[in-house]
Amino acid sequence: MSGLNPRAAAVLYQVAARVLDYPDEQLIASLPTLRAAVQQVPEPYGRPLGRLLDHLGAVPLESLTADYVATFDLRRRCCLYLTYYAYGDTRKRGVALLSFKQAYRAATVELSTVELPDHLCVVLEFAATADLAAGRQLLNEHRAGVELLRLALQDCHSPYADAVAAVTSTLPALRGDERRAVARLAAEGPPGEDVGLEPFAPPDLMRARA
Repeated sequence: MSGLNPRAAAVLYQVAARVLDYPDEQLIASLPTLRAAVQQVPEPYGRPLGRLLDHLGAVPLESLTADYVATFDLRRRCCLYLTYYAYGDTRKRGVALLSFKQAYRAATVELSTVELPDHLCVVLEFAATADLAAGRQLLNEHRAGVELLRLALQDCHSPYADAVAAVTSTLPALRGDERRAVARLAAEGPPGEDVGLEPFAPPDLMRARA
């Protein structure tokens, strides 16, 4: 896993899931805990998360929330829903979502009904707390989308690019076909057949079955 042991990878994913979620007072209050957690992640993997935590601690919450909405809700190329990159809001996306549901079900994890299973924060939380191998497999299956998200955030000089960069640093390097997929997505964007799926629903928490 790119030099990270499973414990450190789980911590990295847990912190990334939290800082990529919508910023609120609870996030601000948890910054010291998150900084302490990042100390468990060896360099250079933890450094980008440290920079983002510093940013979150230095900017007023009102500005953070406005920036979050402008970044993730108003930019198609900065969508946090992984299947959106390959399928847009087409009928094929519904089929793709099943692989996420099946992975969660296999790990005896269920989602709140208000959240789609391919949200990056949900996938990272799943990898960190339920099944690291299965979570990484989901990320790898949508490697092109994750990379496009990283590049889009980098291009708009978003501090959130650091969190996605930390995640991609734990994944295998892009293969030739994945590089081509990233180039195609960057040039064309996601498919546009709208079937009513909502790509910007608010993130929610995942809970384990009793």
